[in-house]
Amino acid sequence: MHLHEPKPNTSTAAVESALAEWIRSSEFSCLGAKAAERRGLVTEARVGALGDHRTVPELHRELEKFTTETLTESENFNTFVAVFDGPDGLTEERFEAAFWAQLSALHEFDRSRYSWARGVSSDPDSATFAFSVAGHPYFIVGLHPGSSRISRRFSKPAIAFNSHEQFDRLKENGVYEGLQRRIRQREVRLQGSINPNLAEFGEQSEVRQYSGRAVEEDWKCPFEHGSLGSDR
Repeated sequence: MHLHEPKPNTSTAAVESALAEWIRSSEFSCLGAKAAERRGLVTEARVGALGDHRTVPELHRELEKFTTETLTESENFNTFVAVFDGPDGLTEERFEAAFWAQLSALHEFDRSRYSWARGVSSDPDSATFAFSVAGHPYFIVGLHPGSSRISRRFSKPAIAFNSHEQFDRLKENGVYEGLQRRIRQREVRLQGSINPNLAEFGEQSEVRQYSGRAVEEDWKCPFEHGSLGSDR
């Protein structure tokens, strides 16, 4: 793992070790993340409290560095995980609120520096939406101890950022569909069902999958995306 902390301390090392152990465990179903962990391609950043605006500059700095320095066209399994210093004891609803507040604040910080990623929509209601940081499209996965989905129950609040461009290359290489099928089979064995929010890109907005909560049919994404239009 790559850890962008200038002076790692015991607690930081413990969180990094816990993340690696959790990804390797049978309670985690994502084979892409397992491949990334085995190959040392998980970049972790320990940041402040989830939903706190003071966390934004550090989180953006780490993500920008990951986007511009770590992602390459020759590697399809790099992933970035931000682990937050609390708050603890979040219900799914409280995590979801803090999660979207964090992404909204991150976008507000990012939008003064970068345009939205090309080829995807900035409208969270769009079936072609993808989150954008430093001009790059990401699929987001929320993690926390109170998640109803077993494979998202990490011991700390966390957000994983997965490159859509990597997904696209896996699809072009004929790898993605088989990988997705095996992940869903593992999820059914683990939980008895797949995430009810799952949909293919272009069929339904992926934001319904982000926090991990089974959102209602009439759920409205709370992401605040300023005055951006779609497909910039």
